[in-house]
Amino acid sequence: MIKDLSELFEIIESVNAIIWEYNILDDNWDYVSPQSQTILGYKPEEWTDLDFWVNSIHPEDRNWAKDYCLSCTQKGEDHIFEYRFKKKTGGYIWLRDEVVIIMEAGSPVKLRGLMTDITELKERENKIKYLLYRDSLTELYNRRFFEEEIKRLDTKRQLPLSIIMADVNGLKLINDSLGHEKGDELLIKTSNLLKEVLREEDILARQGGDEFAVLLPKTNKDEAEKIVLRIKEKCRETINEEVAVSIGIGLATKIKPEQDINEVLRVADNIMYQSKLSESRSTKSKIVQSLVSTLEVKSNETKEHALRMTKLAFEFGEKLGLTNSELNRLSLLSTLHDIGKITISEKILKKPEELTVEEWKIIKEHPERGYKIANSSEEFALIAEEIYAHHERWDGSGYPKNLSGEGIPYLARIISIIDAYDVMTNGRQYKKVMSQKEALQEIKACSGSQFDPELAPSFIEMM
Repeated sequence: MIKDLSELFEIIESVNAIIWEYNILDDNWDYVSPQSQTILGYKPEEWTDLDFWVNSIHPEDRNWAKDYCLSCTQKGEDHIFEYRFKKKTGGYIWLRDEVVIIMEAGSPVKLRGLMTDITELKERENKIKYLLYRDSLTELYNRRFFEEEIKRLDTKRQLPLSIIMADVNGLKLINDSLGHEKGDELLIKTSNLLKEVLREEDILARQGGDEFAVLLPKTNKDEAEKIVLRIKEKCRETINEEVAVSIGIGLATKIKPEQDINEVLRVADNIMYQSKLSESRSTKSKIVQSLVSTLEVKSNETKEHALRMTKLAFEFGEKLGLTNSELNRLSLLSTLHDIGKITISEKILKKPEELTVEEWKIIKEHPERGYKIANSSEEFALIAEEIYAHHERWDGSGYPKNLSGEGIPYLARIISIIDAYDVMTNGRQYKKVMSQKEALQEIKACSGSQFDPELAPSFIEMM
């Protein structure tokens, strides 16, 4: 039990908060505890009138804080609110203000309150919000934030409200061929490109994967289309870079309050999907051609190897009576059969001495990696299975699936003979060159074990 006022003041002064009383009738602070100087730098006597409090509040918080407190006071409602307050030494801290209204004859006469420094709490809260609402890779807003913002902005005051949906072309192909690090680089590059084009008031979010979304408040369709054109122009500027940016874009605008915002979003998404379909194939073809060029640099023999193989494949395919469609696929297979090696270290590909067991294990992964790359592109997916199987053996001792006999795709059986012949007659860093006669004798010896027993004699006869 408190015995006297001096004990009460001792308790007040021991609390890590500012206890205060404001007299409404006199516009005067009857009491401000000494913690004001510790927490804010102001002596109690520096609290002169209400304007001192109002003018010390952060400009962004000032009007609403003043209006909120005035409204609650007029209604006689106790209230709690949080705002930023300027310290005497400069800078702002967050205060939590708990206010009690003292009434007389039905009218408010005094306010009593407790101000607590909650700056650390707010910083932790903001950090949590950042993690909740930001994409960790691009640092853009994430899907959760976008969904909340679209609800907040779906008002008559924000109309016309335009939505842009954007999807990065070729991300999976980049991830499968050059690795996720390059894929992440593409996403960051795309986010920076979009930020550069968009206005400060626009809301840009990464929806996840390869998809981005933009909210354009108070923006009609014509204005939004100009922004889309600027995005496309920026993408074209990256065309000769190692990782070029290509985006499928959809745009829709809400004009009338009665329109369902989810329907507008769906329209933008559908248009984006159509755009992606029309542009994606071309983009992926360019990426694969770029990968072929990169592989030529990583492995000196690749270009010549592919050219020789294409010539032999065409001749052998004609001898076997392949259709034009099959000949075209076989020619493409000659060029891309080793595309999976793009993911393998140049140090291994160009190693002059014999490979170690571990290095061979990595090399033997290239058919599967090549399969993923080819499957990422509609244009090259038609030879994906053959790329996967071009190191399988007739007797089932090949890799990666240990397929055997006619279970191996026909074109893969053809290309495996041509590939082996070219390697034997042109060598590798770790293998000496054989004569044509020796190479054909080797193919004959491996007929029925490594090679198709019907195709091997036909190839020997042709050569």
